Amino acid sequence: MAEPILVILAAGLGSRYGGLKQIDTVGNNGESIIDFSIYDAYQAGFRKLVLIIRKEHEQLFDQHIANKVRPFMEVIYAYQDVKDLPDEFTCPPKRSKPWGTVQALLATQPYIDGPFMVINADDFYGKQPYKIMYDFLKSEANDHLFGMVSYQLTKTLTDNGSVTRAICQKDKEGNLVKITEIPKIIRRNGQPVAINDDGTESVLEDGLCSMNFWGFTPAIYPYLQEDFCRFLKDNLTVPKAELVIPVSMMNILAHKPIKVKVMSTDAQWFGVTYPQDKEAVTARITQYKEDDIYPFDLWSIE
Repeated sequence: MAEPILVILAAGLGSRYGGLKQIDTVGNNGESIIDFSIYDAYQAGFRKLVLIIRKEHEQLFDQHIANKVRPFMEVIYAYQDVKDLPDEFTCPPKRSKPWGTVQALLATQPYIDGPFMVINADDFYGKQPYKIMYDFLKSEANDHLFGMVSYQLTKTLTDNGSVTRAICQKDKEGNLVKITEIPKIIRRNGQPVAINDDGTESVLEDGLCSMNFWGFTPAIYPYLQEDFCRFLKDNLTVPKAELVIPVSMMNILAHKPIKVKVMSTDAQWFGVTYPQDKEAVTARITQYKEDDIYPFDLWSIE
């Protein structure tokens, strides 16, 4: 089997953050969160990276990310373009927002020849999940068994606003049976609370959630393509409609002969959903370096 590949979703616009947060500096040696993700994946065994970006950002990613990483890993760009749709569909002329993470992932198909892991560019996942996923992709994943690493919900919230989370349920064998996207979750008195459409609040159980940490084989692509076409038939003229991986995976699970193994981690997630998150993220990463969890220069010659 081919070696596992790292795929990073880095084409987002950062509307809540107010900028290109994928390359925003959070480390004391000029690093962004994505630097630490690539470093942790490299330490776990990954040697090929596919970065999904917008074409107009290629020079920025070269300068801030790829040029540092290329001595250690093969780096390939896949481009998410709002106009890149299946042949039977034409993008509405006024549409500028990309169609979501499923469209982004479909852009990687020409570059994937083996099992692969998918993560977000702006999420700090911790070291353990990369090793968990690498081992799964090497020894267990096949065309009928995919995987995901789940996080404890309360370890994925910010004190600076609401977040969207995909709440997961698994069966007694540890396989995914349901994903529920909840668009507005806040932390209140240490508990996760959902803000409903009518403004009311519901206290949530501190269960498992998806943070877009997936493991697939190339067999996922036809399923994603079929589900994306179904989505477009219903939503082509909806201005901001998008199809995200957790929602698509729920559709695929319901209709295709696959399973998704849910693997858990006790790692602490953190990220920069809002500008106010940056100070805490920077402080935590500085502490990690002081504790020798990371070297000062991630990509110095070993």
